[in-house]
This record gives sequence, structure tokens and C-alpha cells, in this order.
Amino acid sequence: MEAARSALRDSGDGDIHTVAAALLDESGRVHVGLNLYHFTGGPCAELVALAVARAGGARAPRLIVAVGDDGRGVLAPCGRDRQVLADYYPDIHVIVPTGEGTQVVPVTDLLPHTYRWGNQRIQRLRFRATYLPAVRDGSKRVTMRFRDPVQVGPALLVFEFDDEVCLRGRITSTVAKRVDSINDDEAREDGFTSAADVLAGLRDHYPALQASDEIVVVRFEVDG
Repeated sequence: MEAARSALRDSGDGDIHTVAAALLDESGRVHVGLNLYHFTGGPCAELVALAVARAGGARAPRLIVAVGDDGRGVLAPCGRDRQVLADYYPDIHVIVPTGEGTQVVPVTDLLPHTYRWGNQRIQRLRFRATYLPAVRDGSKRVTMRFRDPVQVGPALLVFEFDDEVCLRGRITSTVAKRVDSINDDEAREDGFTSAADVLAGLRDHYPALQASDEIVVVRFEVDG
């Protein structure tokens, strides 16, 4: 909240920029955005903060809050922002005002029984072509991903041949963990000899990966 208040004090103008939002990402970094008022419908501060965070490397925002000028304090997101957050980041939490002060709530609590645009699309889980035999025969059912957001639900498993090969499947669980907290059992599930091999192996896919970075252990199954 203080990051949003500071941005508003420094850059708000009481006219075009009257709300600031601060977003906490998966690495503990804070990204800030200001609204841009226009009679045609300029973006809210929350949407600007999402874009700023993405440009800064964030892939799994954890928490967001908006603050208004003139002493308005914490503001709840508008309907459009709630829909955007629920569609793109259904696991994000939002700080909102209540009669007993501010409260942290899942965005899904702010938009119950909502239409989920994301449910109309099948997410894609991409693999190198060499993994196709192991996925087909069932020996590979785990993959570790970095800054590649996925969620439990139907998925299209895409193998990157010259002509893509696709298998229909389902992501059954996702668990976020630091690279250096992966245990031997999890490492072996993804084809590594031990946990000590995970960082070097994943760097083949993600060269900048560090031991302290958070990855997601994704478990999946193949239909049929």
C-alpha cells in the first residue's frame, strides 16, 4: 500500500492520474502503475500495474492493491478490473476496504459465479519433441516450469516438431517451489537423477534460472 501511496504523492495530479496500484509478484518485487483517465475509457491503475509488472519480468502476480487520492484510501477494483484479474490471474489476491479495515481476499471472492473467459480457451503446455515418447508411454507425467503460468484444468500438450504434434490432456496439480527446495523424488519424476541435477538441467531451457528462483512443478495426464 505504501508503494501505491508514494507513487500517487509523487506523480498524481488530481485530474488525469488520481489512483495508483501496487502489485507484488512471485519474486517479492513491487510494481506500480497509475490510472490514465480519459473520457473514452482510459486504463485503471490496476491494469497499468499488471502491464508494468509483465514488462518487468513478472509472470505470476500474487497481490494487488489500489489507492485513491484526496484521502480516499484503499479502493476496491471496478468490475472490469475484477474480470481481467479473474481471467488472467485467478490465483491473485486483492486488498480491499471493509467496514473493519482492509482485508486480503482472493479475486474469485470479488466475482462469484463469474463468466470465465479463460475457460473458453484450452491452455497449451509446450514440450521439446524429444519428450513425446515418454509422455505417450506414461513415463513422464511431471514437468518443471519457470515464468510459464499454467493452472489445473484441460490442456493441449504441444510437441515442437516441424509440424506440431498435439495430445489432449489435463494439468492435475501445480506446486510453486524454489529450485533449491526440489527434493530427489520430485527430480526423478521429471527425469533427473537427483535434485542436484535440477538447476543445470533446467538451465538448458531457462539459461538465467537461479537456485533461489521459484518454479512450478506441474503434474499432468494424457486423455485416453
